[in-house]
Amino acid sequence: MSWLAYPSWLSPGDNAWQMTAATLVGLMSVPGLVVLYGGAMQRRWSINSMMLTFAAFAVVLVVWVLWAFKMGFGTPWHGLSRSGFLGNFIGIPGEILGHAAEQGRAVIPLATSGPSFRFPQATLAYFQFVFAGIAPILMLGSVLGRISFRAWIPFVALWSSIVYTVDAFVLWGGGFFAQHGAVDYSGGYVIHLSAGVSGFVAAAVVGPRLRRDRELEAPNNVAMVAVGAGLLWLGWNGFNGGDPYFAGTSAAAAVLNTNLATAVAFLTWVAWDHLTGRRPGLVSGVNGMIVGLVAITPAAGYVNGLGAIAIGAIASTLVYPALHHLSRLRPMNKVDDTLGVVYTHGVAGLVGGLLTGIFADPGMTIYRGVGRTPSVAARGALFGSWTLLEWQLLAAMFVIAWSAAATYCLLKLVGLFIPLRMSEENMEIGDSAEHGQEVCPSDVPSLDHPSGVPWLEDDAARPTAATTTSA
Repeated sequence: MSWLAYPSWLSPGDNAWQMTAATLVGLMSVPGLVVLYGGAMQRRWSINSMMLTFAAFAVVLVVWVLWAFKMGFGTPWHGLSRSGFLGNFIGIPGEILGHAAEQGRAVIPLATSGPSFRFPQATLAYFQFVFAGIAPILMLGSVLGRISFRAWIPFVALWSSIVYTVDAFVLWGGGFFAQHGAVDYSGGYVIHLSAGVSGFVAAAVVGPRLRRDRELEAPNNVAMVAVGAGLLWLGWNGFNGGDPYFAGTSAAAAVLNTNLATAVAFLTWVAWDHLTGRRPGLVSGVNGMIVGLVAITPAAGYVNGLGAIAIGAIASTLVYPALHHLSRLRPMNKVDDTLGVVYTHGVAGLVGGLLTGIFADPGMTIYRGVGRTPSVAARGALFGSWTLLEWQLLAAMFVIAWSAAATYCLLKLVGLFIPLRMSEENMEIGDSAEHGQEVCPSDVPSLDHPSGVPWLEDDAARPTAATTTSA
């Protein structure tokens, strides 16, 4: 008797890398953004921000395997047209839970450029899930401190099903903009621009935080912010390194470019802090780091190292005044975007996508052609073609318009049944009212003993099983 460990089409190396990359991306959300949000918010909102993050991650996974994966990466729906945009903007919903669906060879029907995948659909589905999962979590940063937990869950399910899947299909699933040459290496548009715009709209619809929360924006635990930021930075190796779908040269270049752009953006941001008379704080530097990560995301495998350096420096230089000055001007100052997501993700994603249209180096091939088959690459304006920049701009305009309009409608729909905003009473109290917990309880009973727990110092006072069992 004999068995096969895997089918002939499967590459254990590629499959292992994709699952590893997916895990790295997942760690960016859980625990990365969990602890970053938990530390960045005021103490009384720490539990709430972490619970909302965990809930979004869980909701998206269920939605993803039941219908949304096929909507973003499946066979196009021709209910309105068989060609053009209306025939290439979303896939037909469907579940992927059967044995054939999970263990069969991965395929994206419309994505015909490049070699066939060498891993199963379960790997592709999970890899794409962690991208879908982080998008609403990023958006969450705009509405922390007032959005209702009960409303957040159905809203995330709807947003992932309708907003995210369309953005993913038109750029990653082989849809309309992909067919015309627009590129988004790893989500500068699909994830970050979409999340930034949607978060800003959500913040406007839900309304601002309490005045005292807006006036006192002090992180409750900067160490937690640092840990979360570190998980984001290194987790991004899977974010951009996994998107060629093969453990090849493009993956290696994307990882190096990602770290290079991020380092330059961080240093540029700190330099701007110094030049403008601000002290270089950790939280400020983390914003610069995030800007670099986001801006290089649509370009990571399409640009060379010099392009990565330029993107990091330019994005940081453009987003810095947007966050510090544009946010104070009308109409931007009328919207309470808690963590400035529209700037660090929305503006940074837009800048990175447009700069891809300028710095994309055709020598940075994603897949090398054999014989007369052309290599898969992108040519930016700096290398003689303005076509890519044109389609990058059009794709960005669509993502902005669709994400904003659909998010507004979905929020209004959810608001018909569940209040979007938590009660004023709970907003005054915070975590203990909303979740029955505090991140650092201050009312631990002393038990009338200096140590708080008498049996730590006196074994004779240690309670027996009979005394510790509640009635």
